[in-house]
Amino acid sequence: MTSLRLEGRARVFGDDINTDYIITSRRKRESLDQQVLRQYVFEELDPTFAASIQPDDIIVAGKNFGCGSAMEVAVTALLGAGIRAVIARSFSRTYYRNAINNGLLPIMCETCGIGEGDRIVIESTGSEGALTVRNLGSGEIISAEPLPQIMLDIFSAGGLVPYIRQYGDFRI
Repeated sequence: MTSLRLEGRARVFGDDINTDYIITSRRKRESLDQQVLRQYVFEELDPTFAASIQPDDIIVAGKNFGCGSAMEVAVTALLGAGIRAVIARSFSRTYYRNAINNGLLPIMCETCGIGEGDRIVIESTGSEGALTVRNLGSGEIISAEPLPQIMLDIFSAGGLVPYIRQYGDFRI
């Protein structure tokens, strides 16, 4: 069973953050290199955002995060920026799968109590993929939707391709 603990600073966005807000589609024509893409993360919403990212920042959003096109580069750019998790009230289905398959952790829970800059901890609680989000400033503990163990294992391996390289197949 995979144990999980991520800690970072909350970077807060609202509802309906589409993939073109995460990384505009014109940028994927320039490069698919994570280190190039990282400088353009959320540039349509805040041109200074990418320069303000710190290692282990965690994106926090409202409902429908990652809506819009199915471009995987919207996950790749966040990973290149050092972001390992996104906490949102809900995700577009395609973005959610792209996130897991590429090693970005999508956590679904109520996010209204998390403010910009709050220190938060995401932890597995050890039972059936149960996860909690703890706001270190307010002390609030939020129960997140559990993730199936296979998804936690894929995340821990760094994504689907590294998982398959490591195990050769799905462990059941």
